[in-house]
Amino acid sequence: MPDLEDLYREIILDHYRNPRNRGELETPPAVRAEGFNPLCGDEVIIYVQVADGVIEDIKFGGQGCSISQASSSMMSAAVKGRTVEELQQFNHAFRSMMSIEPDPDDPAPTNGNSADVKLGDLEALKGVVKFPVRIKCATLSWHTLTQAVEEAQADS
Repeated sequence: MPDLEDLYREIILDHYRNPRNRGELETPPAVRAEGFNPLCGDEVIIYVQVADGVIEDIKFGGQGCSISQASSSMMSAAVKGRTVEELQQFNHAFRSMMSIEPDPDDPAPTNGNSADVKLGDLEALKGVVKFPVRIKCATLSWHTLTQAVEEAQADS
């Protein structure tokens, strides 16, 4: 399936070169969380504004490889405007695609089935599982977003 792999590569490069939602949000009302992968040097900063259980706005910053930065862009586009419950479903579906066992600290989706979640551009990252060391690059922004949302909910 070289054509599909080429398409996925183009989607990743597009998000890396033309990131969606790159920037900062004013804190407060937004919450800022940082994620760092010491093995490769990837750094992700997530700004998220949650109100009434909805991710009203999200921005990201940082630096790193094309996988970590493209994943941050794809994630931010996928979850912006969604509920925290939908975020949990996306997170679970993405982790499953990455062949990662559920994290006992991550809440399981409470509403709906994560298998029904359409990941959209995020599916372009499924080839990352062939390179286990790069899975952390793809999931760093998700861990950081989970941390930020938990903090935002604790503050409200």
